[in-house]
Amino acid sequence: MNAANHATQPAAPFRDLPLLHLIELSVYWFGISIIWGGLDGLIIPFRLEQSYPDDFGFRFAIISAAAVIMAIVVQPTVGMISDYTVTRWGRRKPFIVIGAVLDVVFLIGVASSQDFLLLLASLVLLQFSSNFAQGPFQGYVPDLVPARQVGLASGLMGLMLVLGRIAGVGVGTLGVVTGNLWLATVALGVVEVGTMIVLVRSVHEGTAAAPRPGTWWQVARSAWGADVLRERNILWLLLVRLLFLGAIASTSLGLSYFGRSHGLGQDAAAGTLLLGTIIVGITTAMAAVPGGRLSDRYGRKPMIYLACAVAAIGVSGVALAPSPVVAVAAYVPFGLGVGIFLSVDWALMTDVIPKETTGRYMGILNAGTAAAGPIYLLVAGLVLDSFSRVELGLGPRAAMTVAAGFLLLAAAALTRVDPTRREVGAASAVGDPLMATP
Repeated sequence: MNAANHATQPAAPFRDLPLLHLIELSVYWFGISIIWGGLDGLIIPFRLEQSYPDDFGFRFAIISAAAVIMAIVVQPTVGMISDYTVTRWGRRKPFIVIGAVLDVVFLIGVASSQDFLLLLASLVLLQFSSNFAQGPFQGYVPDLVPARQVGLASGLMGLMLVLGRIAGVGVGTLGVVTGNLWLATVALGVVEVGTMIVLVRSVHEGTAAAPRPGTWWQVARSAWGADVLRERNILWLLLVRLLFLGAIASTSLGLSYFGRSHGLGQDAAAGTLLLGTIIVGITTAMAAVPGGRLSDRYGRKPMIYLACAVAAIGVSGVALAPSPVVAVAAYVPFGLGVGIFLSVDWALMTDVIPKETTGRYMGILNAGTAAAGPIYLLVAGLVLDSFSRVELGLGPRAAMTVAAGFLLLAAAALTRVDPTRREVGAASAVGDPLMATP
């Protein structure tokens, strides 16, 4: 991607990138998504449902809570460090390579864990390595993509996320059907490393970085400096993302939903969930790129409001569906809403963050990405267990209703976000983050 060599300078990128380069820039999202699509979407719920049916939701909630902590700590910190890193590979690549390789190591741990505590420890380590790579990686769009292409780049990112999730659930389903979850789990990491290699070989980010304003320890601590609290726009957008992306995680309870609420057997429930996931994926893919482009014309916020409304209709239909066929059909509007959001949301993030330290602020906002699913599963898992004690099939339906509530709250939080684009060198209300760090 020679056209992007200049873009690691503090100046804003100005040269349009070819479509192939934008795809190469997005492909690692497929690798990240296939891991968590496979694990959260099928493999971990299946293992917990089989081993701990009486407190499935509680144990899923524990795993989710541990993931929240790791994401919040690691992503912004490593993203901030990468903003000031200088290597012959560039600012971001060393972190991406190390994180992707460690993902495979910890996935082997997940696959081999026979005890709940060992499984939990392996998943926490996997969250560390995944966020270690993701924090710096997500700085690429604001680093390298000019403003007029942000909508398209955001749509491609949303498409890769969806395709990765479909592939992850597909790999997990094969693992369930063949009885070889170990191989399926490790295969997720192999695919991710493949996408990392494509990214590293194709993206030439240069070696320039902003001058480091202190020691590495000061830089790391400043990622969560008190100045973040004065960036109200960022904090409200973080809440929007956390709520909407949390609702997307409702598909992780699909195996329990189709099994308990509709009385399907193990293989039938897994097959129906895969069909639903494919439908969500197709409709999301259909909406992702057009959603990003339409947001360039009509604005980011109106499109996200539309996404919240359409997705809420879909997940409410799943919660109330009288049959698996109706539930699968309800995934159509859900997927359309998700596709619009995944594309437009990333474009809005790229617009509003301070451009001088993109790794830091994308890390903070994407802590919402990593924490969203776990927070939803923490709440919905406890709701699922509580209502299942009243009636077994009621629990998963109640959990889907929680997702609809998350979407409505996301729309409410969006009213507080100012979508005005911030440019490089624009005056910042927060000043130097290192100066604000005690």
